[in-house]
Formats: sequence, C-alpha cells, structure tokens
Amino acid sequence: MKIICVGRNYAAHARELNNAVEENPVIFLKPETALIPARQPFFIPSFSSDVHYETELVVRISKVGKNINEKFAHRYYDAVSLGIDFTARDLQSALKAKGLPWELAKGFDGSAPVGRFIPLDETGKTVQDLRFRMEINGELKQEGHTADMVFPVDRIVSFVSSFFTLKIGDLIFTGTPAGVGPVKAGDQLMAFLEGEKVLSLKIK
Repeated sequence: MKIICVGRNYAAHARELNNAVEENPVIFLKPETALIPARQPFFIPSFSSDVHYETELVVRISKVGKNINEKFAHRYYDAVSLGIDFTARDLQSALKAKGLPWELAKGFDGSAPVGRFIPLDETGKTVQDLRFRMEINGELKQEGHTADMVFPVDRIVSFVSSFFTLKIGDLIFTGTPAGVGPVKAGDQLMAFLEGEKVLSLKIK
C-alpha cells in the first residue's frame, strides 16, 4: 500500500512556512513503515530536535484506478479519518537548503499515524464539508475545514492517478491547515473529525 501526501494544500499553511502555492498538487510519498500500530506511541527520532505535527484529513482508497476522471473520483474512496504528518523540520530545512530531496524528514518510521476510519456516508456530509481539529494536552492547536483546500479531494485523486495506479487500501493525506508546531516528550495529541475523536497519540 502507498501513503500519498499533499503539500501546501491550505493557503494559510503555505504562507506560514513562506511557501508558494503551486498550480498542481505537491505530492510526496511515505512508506508503509510510517504508520503506527493502534495504541502505540510516537517516538521522537534521535536525528531531529524539531519534530512538527501537521494534522490532515486522510482518505482511504477503495477501488483500483488509473487515469481517473475528476468527475468520477468520488467512486474511488469510501472512508475518511485524520492523520498526523510528522515532519523533522530541522532536517527538512537542511535538505532543502542543499537542494536535496527531503523524504528523510517526512517518511521516517512512525511519521504517519492514522486514526480510526469513518465511512464517508456516515458523516452525513461531503468530503469537502468536513471540520476537524487537533488538541495537545487539551489545548486547541489546529483546526481546519476541507472547503478551504486549494485542491479538492477529487482533483487530488484524479491528478495522482495519472502518475500512480491507486490500489485498495492506499491512503491520501490531503494537506494541513495553518497552526503546525513542535511536539515534545509527554505530549498527548487528540484529533477530532466532525467533533468525534478518531485519533489519540502519546509522544515519547
């Protein structure tokens, strides 16, 4: 399975990191080992002293597809959740400064915990009308609404499928709103989708 991630998909987040918003989705991948088993903590890696959280809506692919027309893209996913795109910001900055790829800062083990999936039809809403938030130690840190995406989910699915065949079980991290920041050992992260807690994660 593939973990496909979208960068700079909320304009406010792009601005907070001084990044430009591109004409097409910015895509990068994480390996399957970036997932964290349920009820397991996230361990801050030894190679970074500045790991940031990025809370994102995650879409689960339910049907094999290639070169999917955007108007049919909604047929290829069936459930949503929230995930954390952990980023070793110090390592990412160093790699970017050298003009090097920055997968090491994004795809390391445990860097993509995902919460409990909810069938999209059970939310009673469309994928572009979902609210979500993330709290650390009970304090609100991030909140977003999928209507604010630069590239909506169906556009992402269509675009990605022109390069990669989508397979059942693939996950798409759809980008993070503004408000990203660092985590430290002892933090407790909780993510809520439409008011329902779907992810709880301890930092060690």
